[in-house]
Amino acid sequence: MTDYLTDVMKYDAVADAATVDKIVRHLGIALRNRDSSLVSCTDPKELERVKENWIAKKLGVTDDALADATVEKVCKAMAADHTKSRVTFYYLAAKELGKLGAL
Repeated sequence: MTDYLTDVMKYDAVADAATVDKIVRHLGIALRNRDSSLVSCTDPKELERVKENWIAKKLGVTDDALADATVEKVCKAMAADHTKSRVTFYYLAAKELGKLGAL
């Protein structure tokens, strides 16, 4: 858990541990596999899954343009990180959409 929080804090110094923990619990077993624990910004299918399963289903944002803009912004923010943690990616997407409190 602390590794996830440390990674998130690279992008948000005041990240809430309870919020990060909620994302970790939501992702559950997906975090056990290295491939599924990371997000690839170069894979359109992966980004579509993020939009469908996280942004639309979990966060309730169904505006495709807003979802696309959010994913693009998070990809740019994490561009220097070659291993983009799914927990951090989801946290930043929720923060960008103002949905951290809804988790």
